[in-house]
Amino acid sequence: MSAAAAPPLQGIRVLELGHIVAGPVTAMILAELGADVIKVERPGAGDQARYSRGNQGYFLAFNSCKRSVTIDLKSDAGRAAFLKLVATADVVVDNYAPGVLERLGLTYSALSRANPRIVTCGIRGFLPGPYGDRNLLDEPAQMMGGLAYMTGPPGMPLRAGASVIDITGAMFSVIGILSALLRRERTGCGDDIKTGLFETVVFVVAQHIAKSGISGEVPPPMTERGAGKDLGWGIYRVFETKDRRHVFIGVTSDNQWRSFCQEFGLDDLWAEPALRTNSGRRAEYDRLTRRTENLVRTMNWHEIIAHLEHANIPHAPVNTPADLFDHPQLLARNHLTRLEAPDGTSSPIPGLPIEFDRARRRQLSNPPKLGEHSGSILGEIGYSPDEIERLTRIPDPDIAA
Repeated sequence: MSAAAAPPLQGIRVLELGHIVAGPVTAMILAELGADVIKVERPGAGDQARYSRGNQGYFLAFNSCKRSVTIDLKSDAGRAAFLKLVATADVVVDNYAPGVLERLGLTYSALSRANPRIVTCGIRGFLPGPYGDRNLLDEPAQMMGGLAYMTGPPGMPLRAGASVIDITGAMFSVIGILSALLRRERTGCGDDIKTGLFETVVFVVAQHIAKSGISGEVPPPMTERGAGKDLGWGIYRVFETKDRRHVFIGVTSDNQWRSFCQEFGLDDLWAEPALRTNSGRRAEYDRLTRRTENLVRTMNWHEIIAHLEHANIPHAPVNTPADLFDHPQLLARNHLTRLEAPDGTSSPIPGLPIEFDRARRRQLSNPPKLGEHSGSILGEIGYSPDEIERLTRIPDPDIAA
């Protein structure tokens, strides 16, 4: 493979001390971009999602392209082995609970003594501050940061239907890591990065914070006010079809309004000059919403989709996750790869939504079996087979994380 075609992060080694979502996603993104990611796990247990039936989807989705080594970090020998690995690495990612690495003696200062160029990234519930030592998970983070309030109907705060804060926090972690690696090329020095889930939610709801600050009022939830009316568009929401399926329709420009009226024969609406601007349509949001509701209810799902596609009106069917297995765009791009989970089940898994013109990403691969690469990884740093067996022996009690 030519250097130009190599994955962007080829030659970068990442050690992952991660579990469930945020840490594994951070490392998986780096792995798909070409980094050698070594998932450091507890002997006999590993990532908490590895053997949890309810979490198999998490583990399968977020652990591709990695190698697994088992080391007992509570033992002196295990910590010494980990520090030897740190000496060979560029990045260490963790999403352990506050204080765990401190109790293990694996702080940034300890790791930087082993490798002054190391970049560490700790994903926590909060950035340093009065709440810095508190635990926080994705769902309560959405509650505390205002996202659940904005998502659910009034009086019924509702989390988003995916681990959006863990995943967004992971993305910010990757941005921080790549920035630190770029800076290291100039200075020769590593860095200690921290990412906060609470602060991630606050960033996500920034437009609502800004609006509240400007108006001096608490913004109503999105379900109460209608995003289209809020954003200045006359038609912008989900509608139900004759066969009880759902489609999102958004008319966000004057040209789209012309096409919408022509496609559906809405001559009376097109005849109203006030409706030919976004501001005019916004003023008639409720009337246009009712008219569109009545229109969509006269057609089956396939009919309305065909009209919207013909008129090039922004729209989207409301799909279930299972619907995506047969999505034409994903099929044409081979965007889903069937992977096998530790319990033998399998599922198509999406890759990163990134395409490079000159470089390539790594092909998805099955998540590693627990300790699958312990022998080769520890052998690389000088351990004998007997020493490897002792290092990877199941400890008692388990490490707290």
